[in-house]
Formats: sequence, structure tokens, C-alpha cells
Amino acid sequence: MTTIKLSFRNIKKSFKDYAIYFFTLILGVAIFYVFNSIESQTVLLDVTNSTHEVIDLMTNMLSGASVFVAFILGFLIIYASRFLIKRRNKEFGIYMLLGMSKRKISMILFFETILIGIISLAVGLGLGVLLSQLMSMLVANMFEADMTKYEFIFSSQACIKTIIYFGIMYVIVMLFNTVNIGKCKLIDLIQTNKKSEKVKMKNPMLCTIVFIISAIALGYAYYMVTGGINETIKTPEDIFKPIVIGAVSTFFIFWSLSGLILKIVTSMKNLYVKGLNTFTFRQLSSKINTTVFSMTIISLMLFVTICVLSSALSLKNSMTANLDELAPADIQLEKRVLNEDWLDQGYNEEQIKNSKLSIREILEKFDFNIDSYLEESVEYNLYQTEELTFGDTLGDNWETIKNTYTSLIPYNVADDIMTISDYNKVAKFYGNEEYTINEDEYIIVADYDSMIEIRNVALKDNQEITVFGHTLKPKYNECQYGFVEMASNHINSGIIIVPDDIVDDNYIVYNSIIGNYYTDSLDEQREIQEQIKNLVNNPISLEYNLPSINSKVDISEASIGIGALVTFLGLYLGIVFLIASVAILALKELTESTDNKERYNMLRKLGADEKMINKSLFRQIAIFFMFPLLIAIIHSIFGITFCSYIIETFGNEQLLPSIIMTAIFIVVIYGGYFLITYLYSKNIIKENRNAREY
Repeated sequence: MTTIKLSFRNIKKSFKDYAIYFFTLILGVAIFYVFNSIESQTVLLDVTNSTHEVIDLMTNMLSGASVFVAFILGFLIIYASRFLIKRRNKEFGIYMLLGMSKRKISMILFFETILIGIISLAVGLGLGVLLSQLMSMLVANMFEADMTKYEFIFSSQACIKTIIYFGIMYVIVMLFNTVNIGKCKLIDLIQTNKKSEKVKMKNPMLCTIVFIISAIALGYAYYMVTGGINETIKTPEDIFKPIVIGAVSTFFIFWSLSGLILKIVTSMKNLYVKGLNTFTFRQLSSKINTTVFSMTIISLMLFVTICVLSSALSLKNSMTANLDELAPADIQLEKRVLNEDWLDQGYNEEQIKNSKLSIREILEKFDFNIDSYLEESVEYNLYQTEELTFGDTLGDNWETIKNTYTSLIPYNVADDIMTISDYNKVAKFYGNEEYTINEDEYIIVADYDSMIEIRNVALKDNQEITVFGHTLKPKYNECQYGFVEMASNHINSGIIIVPDDIVDDNYIVYNSIIGNYYTDSLDEQREIQEQIKNLVNNPISLEYNLPSINSKVDISEASIGIGALVTFLGLYLGIVFLIASVAILALKELTESTDNKERYNMLRKLGADEKMINKSLFRQIAIFFMFPLLIAIIHSIFGITFCSYIIETFGNEQLLPSIIMTAIFIVVIYGGYFLITYLYSKNIIKENRNAREY
């Protein structure tokens, strides 16, 4: 009973000194519950079957991410426990002097851990349940679902999962604490406050060499993911090379700077001897010197947080913004026209013959008149010929281009060809710019930035092409913006627009219809699409090459689903990484402030006033917090550049607003933890030195 009472008293005191630790635990539990309860929150949403499939995929991915998140939070709890035990070394020493056994001390920590776990789980789950109701509204808003069926939801599945995961973490902490207490020696516990971190003066020359080598290696990693991406990142596995180089270089950057900072500052006499700077920089150097590995991990986690949040928000916003631009019609029907070469791929002559019918003719054979459902429509054809491939459009520039851009469309892939009249019909229907060309000219329309950059090399060289026996020259020395296939992102790598008179109808490969429904009702639109899909699935339709359907409704639902998936996954990982990083920094600072109370009292005896001491403390904490963040920001400049290259088909227009939102988010969380850490640290060093300490 005495042990339990002592545990309660210790926890009460710890709540005062380490509120950040308990707040982080509670926040971790709440976040874990909120994101694992999304599946329960979406059950009552009135959405389509395809949207439900996306939601199921999202919840499965969040569930998988939760395992990784649990490892991060577990590491945070164990790391924090290490500092908390270190802070209480003198207390444990007094217990042992009074005759308490190590087993008894372990029991105290055992009960404390159980009580902390129960309190943090209870409060965290309560907070999580409340926040999950807001998450329900956010989910419904993102999926454009009807909230009329909304009701208060408690996810028993998420609750049980949270209790199990955090229960395992606390068991590990108990074992960790027991092992730590078993290794303690009385003399070390009693003299813990009298021991100071030794500031090891590393060899300045060695530190300088290591810093230069690390900076060069880091620069090369930056080059690999930006300027040299087409040369160095040729396969998905190649991305691990700059990641490993960057991580190792970051560690040695911190290692070398920890030895150089004090050396550099001590050589600047006017700065070093001013005020309490001697004390400030020696304390700071000691912290960085003993936390090189931790600073590396924190910096990398912050880097991942910035890149993940910025890219996820950018992707979501770009896909939403793209809908009106890239899916301007209600429906698009497209069918492939087969030729005799398809006989070798399992098609018979009857199927090849039927494929040459237009979409309208095929649908009429099934007594389905598409025009009765459309208020307006246009029809167009795409052509291909083996005499005009992607490589042919590049001409003599091919060798130069393929050495610069390794991720190219294969050289011998036939390019899509379209008549100027067909393209202008589609462009007018979409609200895009229409063009004119002479009989000996061609235009390339595209909207995929990387391919535009490649094709412009040849166009600026005035590359001529041969199409159906006609030699054409480019009207413009660069690609023009345009597309014909509706999508949620920029996928048009290039369509060759040529004069009407030169095309040969024997080379039609795609026949398409674009239209707008006579009705604005989504239910009626889905019903029409379902009828066409039923035709396609009819066994009789195998004799005909029925068209595929691409509708604005389907594109919108897919875009919303993918946008929600990356947003929630990005927020989940980003928030956890950010909180874990800043909590470790805060706990380290609070522990340092507790350990250094006697040093601050000594400064007071030497004549330093509270303003000077607080200024010294503020500088230490500010630099300690900013150091890993600054490195992370530098990494992120190049990381985001790489991410923007990966997601460029979705558009990069929304990247800057997303970066600004991420910056605000980090300033609020990171800055909030910094401010609280400073205030609590200031309160700790102001404690009465004659007060009872444990």
C-alpha cells in the first residue's frame, strides 16, 4: 500500500514538472484512435459503391500505417522514460540510502507506469472520441457525402486496438525501467547532480574534414534527386541511394558541427565573453555533443513531415482543382478499332470487322441510342501509323535527348495523330484554344510538362515529320496546350495535329464521342452509365468492340478518393512525426534544466540577474530547437522538388499554398512546444534551491 501511495505522489509531482510528457502521451493516444476509427465513421456515409471501395482501401492503408506509427510512439515513450528516470536518480539514491531495495524501487516504477498508462489512455481516448466526431465531418466533406444520417459514433474496434498497442508499449517501458534500475549504483545516483556533461573538444581539423566531405556527399544526394534525376534515378530502387547518402551525411554534419561550434565561438572573443555567452555556448555544445544521433533522427523525421504534408496537400488540392479543367464534359466513350494484326492476339475476323463500326452504329445494334441521352456531343478519331513514331518526331535529337532524359516513351511507339478539324471540335467543346495550320504544317498539343520539355527540343530545331507520305514542318517551335482524353491529371504526352486532307481512314485506331447529358441529376447520369456498362458485360457484346466509359462522375469520385487517401495518410504520419520530434527535444531540454538548477543558482551567486539567466536559457532552447529544423528545411527544399517531379502529372500549381499551410502547421506545433518548453524550463530553474528535491 505504501508503494502505491508513493507512486501516486510521484505521479502528482511529475504532472507538474513534465506536463509536456503527459500531454504528448494523451495526444498520441487521441491521434491513434482518431485515424483508426475512420472506418467506423464512414459506415453511415451515403456514398456510391466505388467510393466505398476507395474508403476501404484508405482504412486498410491507415491500419497498416498504424503499425509504423506505433513503433514511432513506442520509441518516443521509451526515450522519454529514459530522461525521466535520469531526472529522478537522486530520488532513487535517497530511497536506497533509506534501505529500500532495487526490487521495491522497480515496483514503484511498475505502479507508476500502470497509473500513467491508465490515465493517458483514459484521457486520450476521451479526447480521441470527441475529435473523431470532427473527423467524421471532415471525411463526409471530402467525399461529398450526405450528413443527414450522422450520429455520434464510438469505435469499439479502434478503442481495443489503441489499448492493445499502447498496452504493449507500456509493458516494454516497464521492462526497460526494471533493467535500468538493476544497473544503478548508489554512488552514481547520489552524485548525479554533481556530474556534468564533459564537453569534449573534438579535433577541429578532423571535424572540418568530416564536415566538408559530408557537405559534398549531401550535395551529391541533392543533385541525384533534382538536376541529375534523369541520369541517376533510373529504377525505383535507385531512390534508396540518395536517401542513404543523405541520412549518413546528416549524421556526420551534426557530429562535425558539434565539435566546431564551440571552437568557432571561442575564437570570436568579443562574442564569447559577452554576457553569459560563455556559459550559454558551452551548455549548448554539450547538448549537441551528446545528442548527435537523436538530432539526426529528429531532423530526418522533420524532413519527412515537411515533404509528406506538402506533397499530400498539394496532390489533393491539385486533383480537386483539375476536375473542371481536365474533365469538362459529362461523358466520354472510346473504342479501339482493330486491324488484321489483332488476329494473332485471339480476335476473329468478325470481331475485327465489327470494330470498324462507329460507336453509334454498335450501340444501335443493341437498341441503345446514345444521342437520346445527350444534349450535345462531338465525335472524333485518332490515327496511328508505323511511319510516325515518337522517335521520328525527335529526329536527329533522339540521341541527345535519350542521354538527358532516361525515362522516355519507347522510341518505336506510334504517336497519336488527329485532324485539325476534329481537334478544334473537341477544343471548342472543352473551351480550349482552337488552332489553324497550313497544308504543310503540324502542331503538337500536350499538357504533360516533362514530355513537353522533351518535344520542345525537337520543335525548336524545326524538326520535320512525314505523315501518310506528306512532309510537314512545325507551325510553332514549342508544344501547344491541349488534350482530348478526360482525366484527373495531366496525361497527354503529345498528339500530332495535321491537315484534314492528308489522313487515311484505314489507320483509325480510336473512335470517340464526348457529350453532355440532358440532365444534371447525378443519379440519372449514373443510371445511364450503368446501362452502357451492362451492355459491355453482356456475353453477346464479345462479338463487338464496345466502347469504354470515362465520365466526369467517375473521375470526380476517383479524384476525391485518392485525394482523401493521401491527405489522411499524410496528416497521420506528418502529425505523429512532428509531435515525436518536438516532444523529444522538449523532454531533453526539461531534463537539462532540472539537472542544471545548481549551475543557474551558481550564476546568481556570481551576480547574474534573472534577465541575463532567462536570456541565456532562451538562446539555448531556441538554437537547440532550430538546429535540426534548419537542416530539415534545407533537405526539404530538394525533397519537395523531387516530390513535385513525381506528382507533376497532377499539376504543381497548388504546391506553394500547400507549403505555406505546412509551414503554418509546423510553426503552430513546433513553436507551441518550444514556447511551453521555455516557460516550464524557466519555472524549473527558478525553483527554491532549498526546496525538497527527489
